[in-house]
Amino acid sequence: MPGLVYRSALPAYRRLQRLKNAILRRVDPPVVVLLYHRVTVLPSDPEMLSVWPENFHAQLTYLKENFHLVRLEDDWSTLSEPAVCITFDDGYADNAREALPILEEVGAPATFFISTGNIGTEQGFWWDQFGRILLSDVSLPVSFTLADRQFGRSWRTETMAQRQALYTTLNALAQEIEIERLEDWQGQLLTWAGQAPGAALNRALNWDELQVLAASPWTTIGAHTVSHAALSALDEEQQRQEIFASKETLEKQLGTRIDVFSYPFGNRKHYNRTSIALCREAGFVKAAANFPGQVHRWTDLYQLPRRVVRNWDLSAFASNMKNWV
Repeated sequence: MPGLVYRSALPAYRRLQRLKNAILRRVDPPVVVLLYHRVTVLPSDPEMLSVWPENFHAQLTYLKENFHLVRLEDDWSTLSEPAVCITFDDGYADNAREALPILEEVGAPATFFISTGNIGTEQGFWWDQFGRILLSDVSLPVSFTLADRQFGRSWRTETMAQRQALYTTLNALAQEIEIERLEDWQGQLLTWAGQAPGAALNRALNWDELQVLAASPWTTIGAHTVSHAALSALDEEQQRQEIFASKETLEKQLGTRIDVFSYPFGNRKHYNRTSIALCREAGFVKAAANFPGQVHRWTDLYQLPRRVVRNWDLSAFASNMKNWV
């Protein structure tokens, strides 16, 4: 059976990966860039974005004791040993409330990539809005029809399984459209559900919280566009606005240079050559993506691979780190 073949081959694959990493360590010590989003306990986390504070503390302590921790903006070309870089995407409020105190306690540097459009608002990120509307235990109409020139269709929404299917589909499609259409989709969902916008536990940082985050000696602030739209869905002028405006807004509000950037979603399909060229033009020294791998001397500094960290206990986290470094 295919499943049995896959399971039996998996340990061999991991052994080969570890051998490859060991060889690369001898040739050029790697940097492994970790990608976090949130540190908090949530009643629901459909995207698996949050790491519980106790697990985050254990993960950081393990990193501090076992690896050289570096900042994203540093020059890594002279490193003589493997290193780890910690990053966060999006700009959730719990980054300042819960992640920052743990980073400062352990003494671990981290870069926070901020999507500026939601800062200081109660709107929340669109994927959280979708989840709040579709995955909560509230009464909803029996079907939803999306009016859209490309993706318009109807879904049944009588059961939680049907709502989950709609949520998954909309999340995937939303990564292929521009922000105006995405805002329209949110409006259609809210009207259909008879709800108002709201973030509650999922709100973004406000400007005061971002100031606190930026003031820490353990943090670096980076740009993450304005609207968190997939750049590959935008034309060149729209991409320029998203990239340059996020940088300029952060620099104005924080009074410091913003030298690093991360692509929303970050898979290779979510940005393109235009995105990379605009990051160079904007003056960023590095740009982080979201596909697995190590950073070496030959890695494109405008397509840095990262490893997504989930809510793993220490044992699972340590096992993954051994495979990644």
